[in-house]
Amino acid sequence: MKTLKFKSTINCGNCVSKVKPILDNHDKINSWEVDTDHEDKILTVKSDSISEKEVSDALIEIGFKAEPIQ
Repeated sequence: MKTLKFKSTINCGNCVSKVKPILDNHDKINSWEVDTDHEDKILTVKSDSISEKEVSDALIEIGFKAEPIQ
């Protein structure tokens, strides 16, 4: 399983509640979490097969941004 990290625009609990159904129901995501206390709002996604682009695209569709952290 690989771990992907992103700088995101998921700023608060309300934002988390908006992305939760999308990320929870994505068939390629095993688990995810976002650190809204971190200044870069770090989103961590664990998956066997999802790409960084797929995560970013899923969030863009609902109005959020996620930039991969290398």
